[in-house]
Amino acid sequence: MTGPLQDITVVDLSRALAGPHAAMMLGDMGARVIKVESPTGDDTRGWGPPFVGPDEEPISTYYLAANRNKESITLDLKSDDGRDVLTRLVQRGDVLIENFRPGVLDRLGFTVERLHELNPRLVILSISGFGHDGPQGGRAGYDQIAQGEAGLMSVTGPDPDNPQRVGVPIGDLLAGMYGAYGVVSALHERSTTGTGRVVRTSLLAAVVGSHAMHGTNYTVAGHVGHAQGNHHPSISPYGLFHCADGDVQVACGAESLWVRLAEGFGIDPATPGMATNRERIAHRDQVAATLNEAFASWRLDDLLPRLAELGVPSGEVRTIDRVYDWDQTRSQGLVIDVDHPVLGSIEIPGPPIRFDDNAFAGGREEHLAPPTLGQHNESVRSWLAEEGPA
Repeated sequence: MTGPLQDITVVDLSRALAGPHAAMMLGDMGARVIKVESPTGDDTRGWGPPFVGPDEEPISTYYLAANRNKESITLDLKSDDGRDVLTRLVQRGDVLIENFRPGVLDRLGFTVERLHELNPRLVILSISGFGHDGPQGGRAGYDQIAQGEAGLMSVTGPDPDNPQRVGVPIGDLLAGMYGAYGVVSALHERSTTGTGRVVRTSLLAAVVGSHAMHGTNYTVAGHVGHAQGNHHPSISPYGLFHCADGDVQVACGAESLWVRLAEGFGIDPATPGMATNRERIAHRDQVAATLNEAFASWRLDDLLPRLAELGVPSGEVRTIDRVYDWDQTRSQGLVIDVDHPVLGSIEIPGPPIRFDDNAFAGGREEHLAPPTLGQHNESVRSWLAEEGPA
């Protein structure tokens, strides 16, 4: 095992997606991640279809998406044995990740004070749905509910009357990313202070943290954004347009790009209603109609090279299969081979980070397949017995 976090041990008590995603990110960077599951397993082991593998041992592809580079041990935390093993894991660990509803871990006997009594150097990442305090701090967190409550659905979709969720569980994923960022920051601080601290985030915080211009548009200008389909609210043309055999996306983030695009397709860039970005935003339908007409006779395979020739940023809309089969995706290490104990050799998505001195994706030379339930029960218990208490 290699990587910048190779000397870090993570105890992952989390389930579903936000916490497991944070733990997986740390595992990608070389940390040893011990996933603690109930005897029935992480909820996502049952989320499907699709399932793969033998009928008697079906594997959820949803589970595979969030649990690479981990070991799995099963514990009943309501039993004396489960609490004893978790106690020893806490004593040996550097990071503990949990996303129970607020108060659950306390009732199991592992308050923050108890955890830091067992291991003062422990960094604790706690992820909730809507925050750990406040008038609605105890609410359960589910991604789509958080997307709606945190405003994301109101700015996603074809128009204000048809709010849409983002097509991936973005609240969970962002909470995991923010959580992992907080953990690494706390580990860095620990190198100076010698003590750990609690890092808290939530699905609400993660989605609000991703509002970008929509946030300041309201807090500073009093402007409430709304869904506008596949076109940018502040830049035009910047969105999806139609050609003879499909769709093309164009992004003119500067006036010079608009001039190149317009002149390249026989459009006067100074046409009334389209001469400046402010005008084009006010007359977005006119801009869209003009470009759709200009692109109507072009096939995508010819249109994209023409736009590239003009220096106008553009792209097609790929289906998921075409993304993973794309040579550019594979050149970035975004598909990796792992050896799964049930499925054998499989390809799964790889870490989105590379280091300049490492040809491999992530911070380790060899990636581990997502573990089967309890796959490492014996090896983890043996390790705890050999090491003894800290």
